Amino acid sequence: MTEIQKGVIRPIECMKEGWELIKNDYWMFFAVTLVGLLIGGFSMYILVGAMMCGIYYCYLQKIDGKPIVFDNLWKGFQWWLPGLIATIVLVVPMFVVFGFIYAPFIAAAVMGSKLNESELMGLLFGAIVIDAVFIIIMICFHTLLMFTFPLIVDRNLSAFAAMKASAQGVWRNLGGIAGFYGVAFVLGLVGAVTCGLGTYFVLPIIMAGAAVAYRKIFPSPQSFQQPPQPNYYQGM
Repeated sequence: MTEIQKGVIRPIECMKEGWELIKNDYWMFFAVTLVGLLIGGFSMYILVGAMMCGIYYCYLQKIDGKPIVFDNLWKGFQWWLPGLIATIVLVVPMFVVFGFIYAPFIAAAVMGSKLNESELMGLLFGAIVIDAVFIIIMICFHTLLMFTFPLIVDRNLSAFAAMKASAQGVWRNLGGIAGFYGVAFVLGLVGAVTCGLGTYFVLPIIMAGAAVAYRKIFPSPQSFQQPPQPNYYQGM
C-alpha cells in the first residue's frame, strides 16, 4: 500500500529545498535534465517516459542521500514500458482534441472550399473557445498525474497504478500543488525573459522542487518501520 501524506506541501519551501538539494551538483542535474528531455523530444515521444523515469531516478537518489552520476539517467530504461504507457495516456488526448479542433480548417483547405468572412470567424471563434476549455482540462489532468513517473521509479508501480496513486496524492494536497504550479510558472517567466534560454537553467530547480514535493507526499518506504509481530514481546 502506498503511504500518502496530506496537507504537507508549502510551494516556496519546496522550491527552496529543491535548490538546496541540487546546488552543489547543479550542472550535473542540468545535464541530466537537458539531455533526457532532448532525447525524449527527438524520439517522437517514444523515449519520453524512459527519460522522465531516469531524470526522476537521479533526483530521488539525491534526496535519499545516494551518490549521483550521469549514467543514472539510463536507469530509466528499466521502466521503459510503464513509462511509455504513461506517456501515451498523457500525450494522445492532446493530439486527438487538437485534431478535432482544427479538422474543419484542414478539410476546408484540402477541399478548396471558400468560406465567407462570417463562416471563417465562426470557425475561428469556436476553435478558440474549445481550445481554451481543452487547455484548462489538460492542465488539471496533467496536474493530477504529475507524480506518475517518480511513482513508477520509486515504488515500481505499473503505469495505471502510478497514475491512480498520483491523482490521490495531488488531490489530498490540491492547494499546495496549485501553489507549487504558480511558483513554477513565475520561475519559468523569469527564465523566459532572458531570450528563453533561462528556462533551461531554472528547469532543474523546478524538477528538484517537484521531487521534494513528491517525497513529502510519498515518504520513502524505508522511513516507515514495520510494527513488531504479535509474538515479539513474549518471553520478555
